[in-house]
Amino acid sequence: MTSALDLVDGLFQLSFQLQRTLLHIAGRHRLSLAQVRLLGILRDREPGMLALARHLAVKKSSLSGLVDRAALRGLVERVASSEDGRAANVRLTAKGRRLSRVVEDEVRTAVADLVRGIPRADRNQLAELVRRVLVSAA
Repeated sequence: MTSALDLVDGLFQLSFQLQRTLLHIAGRHRLSLAQVRLLGILRDREPGMLALARHLAVKKSSLSGLVDRAALRGLVERVASSEDGRAANVRLTAKGRRLSRVVEDEVRTAVADLVRGIPRADRNQLAELVRRVLVSAA
């Protein structure tokens, strides 16, 4: 039973460390955690507001404020949906795409630093285990 508790504690501690890292990087760019998530989601897609709200697990009214604040900074823009003229999709602007890449690079570097002391074979095994946990959770 102790190992299960150690696993749970370890996963939560790792989660907290990753959140601290992400918050630190976000803060350097005057972004909230929600804005970082928004930029990450929009890297490779232009979802509608409803799909975006579902993906971020927020109410549509909260998402509107989040998108409005990002748009005021010139990071995102609303565009007419090609499928539904009444709906709007959200996409990154060139400035938002640049910032998204910078944040992604900084996060990748920070996480690489976090696991640097772990041998490559163990990192590969960890990556596979994390993938399996995430697939199982989905």
